[in-house]
Amino acid sequence: MDRLKQFLDRAEQLLDRLEPLLPAQPDIPWDQVSALRWSREGHRAGLVPVRHPHRIAPEALKGIDRQRTALDRNTRQFLRQLPANNALLWGSRGTGKSSLVKALLTRYADQGLRLVELDRYHLPDLPLLLEQLADRPERFILFCDDLSFEADDPGYKALKAALDGSISVAPENVLIYATSNRRHLLPEYHSENEQTRLVDGEIHHGEAVEEKISLSERFGLWLSFYPFDQEAYLEIVFSWLKRLGATADDPEQIRAEALRYALGRGSRSGRVAWQFARDYAGRRGLADPV
Repeated sequence: MDRLKQFLDRAEQLLDRLEPLLPAQPDIPWDQVSALRWSREGHRAGLVPVRHPHRIAPEALKGIDRQRTALDRNTRQFLRQLPANNALLWGSRGTGKSSLVKALLTRYADQGLRLVELDRYHLPDLPLLLEQLADRPERFILFCDDLSFEADDPGYKALKAALDGSISVAPENVLIYATSNRRHLLPEYHSENEQTRLVDGEIHHGEAVEEKISLSERFGLWLSFYPFDQEAYLEIVFSWLKRLGATADDPEQIRAEALRYALGRGSRSGRVAWQFARDYAGRRGLADPV
């Protein structure tokens, strides 16, 4: 065991000597870049511009007006250098959580908003990333998509400290917007709820549950997303067909096809509506004479 430790220590020392010889990260053309991704290759980590960011028009997102209004208002506060909160968008899959964050870039990139995608596996790099962004004049949203953790995940504590709990204050030009299917970001087990006790009429959770709640509570803005009902799903279908330029000559036939498509996918989500609209528009395009 001691020999293995000595080997690892020597390897680490060698990497430290080689790192200064690696090519430096190229300068980022900030006036031309609106979206970036945090990347790590071995000991070298840094920001990489996204050449073709996913542009989503905010008005294209249907059925989530309440969530869109709240997140848009929080973002406008942030852009005007007013107090604003980190946001957790949680709930059913395919309901527009990620798209809503991406749509903010479409609307506010020309006002100095920049979107930085950060994978959960790179969350331990958060202190380094925040240090790089702290002195920039732009306003940054760190986008952590489809976030979830296991109990021993190192990114969990890094995110928890960045949100609230580190000895250093987070830069005022950075917010964290995260999406997740889980409200508390960690798996929850029935046995943990058995530790809950009633004390003088108040519910007191066990330590395991309190630890899981403590992370999500550090997000000041919670936005919940629920499955769409049938009419909302169909409204989204027709909205996408219109945006794709597909004619709806027989609305009843389209309704029937869209519902069969959703049944086959086991979901009436915004994502399924978009996928059906693309399939239908593509088939119609093939049928039309060239």
